[in-house]
Amino acid sequence: MTEERHDPRHSGSNGDSSNGDSNEGEHLGLDGAALAELRAEVQRWRGSTLARSLAKVPERAAEFTTWSGHVVPDVCTPLDARTCHSRDLGMPGEYPFTRGVQPTMYRSRQWTMRMFAGFGTPEQTNQRFKYLVAQGQTGLSTAFDFPTLMGYDSDSPRALGEVGMCGVAVDTLRDMEVLFDGIPLDRVTTSMTINGPAIVLLGFYIALADKRGISRSVIGGTVQNDCLKEFIAQHAWLVPPRPAMRIVGDVMEFCSREVPRWNTVSISGYHIREAGSTAAQELAFTLADGIAYVQHGVERGLDVDDFAPRLSFFFDVHNDFFEEIAKFRAARRMWARFMKERFGAKKDESLKLRTHAQTAGVSLTAQQPYNNVARVALQAMAAVLGGTQSLHTNSLDETYALPTEEAVTIALRTQQIIAHESGVANTIDPLGGSYYVEALTNQIEAEALDYIRRIDEMGGMVVAVEKGYPQREVASSAYKFQRALDDGERIMVGVNRFVQAETGSAIPLLRVDESAQRQQHARLAEVKAQRSAGEVTSALAAVRKAAGGSDNLMPHIIRAASVYCTEQEVCDVLREVMGTHSDRAEF
Repeated sequence: MTEERHDPRHSGSNGDSSNGDSNEGEHLGLDGAALAELRAEVQRWRGSTLARSLAKVPERAAEFTTWSGHVVPDVCTPLDARTCHSRDLGMPGEYPFTRGVQPTMYRSRQWTMRMFAGFGTPEQTNQRFKYLVAQGQTGLSTAFDFPTLMGYDSDSPRALGEVGMCGVAVDTLRDMEVLFDGIPLDRVTTSMTINGPAIVLLGFYIALADKRGISRSVIGGTVQNDCLKEFIAQHAWLVPPRPAMRIVGDVMEFCSREVPRWNTVSISGYHIREAGSTAAQELAFTLADGIAYVQHGVERGLDVDDFAPRLSFFFDVHNDFFEEIAKFRAARRMWARFMKERFGAKKDESLKLRTHAQTAGVSLTAQQPYNNVARVALQAMAAVLGGTQSLHTNSLDETYALPTEEAVTIALRTQQIIAHESGVANTIDPLGGSYYVEALTNQIEAEALDYIRRIDEMGGMVVAVEKGYPQREVASSAYKFQRALDDGERIMVGVNRFVQAETGSAIPLLRVDESAQRQQHARLAEVKAQRSAGEVTSALAAVRKAAGGSDNLMPHIIRAASVYCTEQEVCDVLREVMGTHSDRAEF
């Protein structure tokens, strides 16, 4: 699957080529004479104009690199891009989708502005949802608190001090009813960022739609449900890798039949990048996770074209502007080729990598927090130029706390200014054909393909995760990056250069007090007192039987949700039957 790509760290402009002139010229759209003329022109420039300039003013560094360490050439020409238009680019909305998954991209419909939101109680988050919609947000994205992410109720001893602190607390269907009060589930798409217990929270959401009389066929949204990246990066798991894959498969299978507008897995590179990976590692490990989910679905007997169109992706947008744009373009091309060549997918929708993007939380600094506005604006612009389908922009205060209304409004306005004032959404893939962007796209793709080849040789991503391979690679990259910052080799404005004396935080902060925990305890106690104990026992018994057998878990979990079983009650059954997981010890 890997093909030879030109490495831009050794500029093809020097005249070196591993291919014959005729073959290379065919790819570049140049005949042999034109190719020779271009090489000669570059060599002349290097020996005269460039040499004279460097003699007077040397370059600022001996070597320039991207944030991920790719060497950046001084200038690029078609010799560096080495791109065949019909093979590597194509037209927008057509295979291999390098230039975008839609024929018109943002000229017909702009990306979804989906701001991540959730804190405190369901009432508080419901108010924030409605505020953001009133400010022009076009999709909902739900952040859950850590107990919910781990499958524990608000009254669990493990939840003490954490209820509502990093997201909204959701324990039962009653909380979901409050969270989406006044929000039309048949007209607004909802994203839920949760993984281990994703099947339970999706069960709550579907049960809510059922209770409101809304057909399952019309509700739309996304549940992250990406168990593999949890073992690699975020560590909010429920059960070990192999039973976790079974749960993901149950969601894919059920929704392909019952909830056709739902994205069943949001295959996430975001948390892998936030843990310290390079751009190529983020791309490689994310697509390798996606390959594992598709393979799992096929092995369950599903037709790839029945479930693959509802797989979506989620990428980080870090600081290096062109590297991030190239990463998105490489991702689309690679996924299309994997789906077509490895899995034999026939539908165009199965080949399209549709992605949400979020600006890099790890790039935000507590020092000089208003610098974060500029960082987020540049990252958001890269996401748009890279062709994302939806976007969350981080708020300037997120290194201190969850965002205030003022901060989240600035973050949303950043997207709106890009959409309506910058002009970048008016043409499709405006950087397509850039010699540098095409060369960098090829380089990132080649590096990512090499990682995927190694994972394939191990036996796939589940085996690689069990061996700790991606975990070690990410940890190594994180260490190298931190060393570069500590040594001053990489500049972070306001942190290791252009530093000001600390005067304390001068920005307003959102504070979630412990009343959220008391309110959740009270509601949970009320739900438990009012529900039918017999129905709860029966529903949990059905979940237990399905977990120990081969029945799809989703119908049983939806029933458990509808009789107000708690999240932890369902998750405890899954842990009891399927086991628990601990990280490998690495030295």
